[in-house]
Amino acid sequence: MTRVHGGFANRMYRLDTDQGSFAVKELNLADRRWTYRVADVFRFERAAFAAGIPMPEPISADEHTLVHRWVEGEKQPEEPVPAAYAFEIGEILARLHALDVAWPHASNEEPAARDWPELAARAAATGQPWADELASHVETFLAIARFVDTCERPGPVVLTHSDVQPWNLLVREGRPVLLDWELSGMLDLSGELGSTALSLAKGPGFDDIRPAVFRSVLDGYVSGGGTLPPSGPSWFAFMIGGWLGHTRWNILRCLAGVEASTGPELALSQESALNGVRGLPVLFARLPELEALLV
Repeated sequence: MTRVHGGFANRMYRLDTDQGSFAVKELNLADRRWTYRVADVFRFERAAFAAGIPMPEPISADEHTLVHRWVEGEKQPEEPVPAAYAFEIGEILARLHALDVAWPHASNEEPAARDWPELAARAAATGQPWADELASHVETFLAIARFVDTCERPGPVVLTHSDVQPWNLLVREGRPVLLDWELSGMLDLSGELGSTALSLAKGPGFDDIRPAVFRSVLDGYVSGGGTLPPSGPSWFAFMIGGWLGHTRWNILRCLAGVEASTGPELALSQESALNGVRGLPVLFARLPELEALLV
């Protein structure tokens, strides 16, 4: 097997055999942020693949390892996608949400942590390169946590992929292929659509958001038979909460100061922590501007 670097949560390998090539994912069991529903996610993936959702064929899954058939394609850059590509993603989500698959679990979302003052103090004590920036934004991070926990979700709740981001997409002959289904579960529809549309309509920061691309995702969803939920801040609460939890998780890995045997390398956790410390306050401050995309 050949290691494929760059995973934000787990470790990936390519296995070439006389029966074809496979993506073998070693799950991080040491410090997971959520309970991974192996059997249920695999069943959902099989149903999606059978329904023609563009994705790698799921081969096998157990508590340690996931295996999919390898798909050749180009990585989707973190930049605004073409409108036609965004439209197709919307259609894919509508088809996915229409699948009749039983899911015996509630939402993956958990209350946002409130230990940001303690994390800032530990970061300063251990000399983290982003310690001063975190300390200056502690009150903002506490406000973000309150927003995530109190923002009203209008529903409906759908069974979905939950993480349609550029780094979970391939481009094959100009069309999308949806990867990395581990976060699949029940999610408020507005949170799924807002997170997906915004991630595909912007670059790494928030200086170049393309409203036309954002709307193309929603137009594709309606074209695929979906119904849009009411406008409001809930469209972005899931994205903000997910990034908040991901940032905290990487901060804890950095504070431990050791190279873990599973999950992302320490250098990647440092990069993710810094991106979150700098980017989350910017995203939160621009929430009214983002809501204007829904009008």
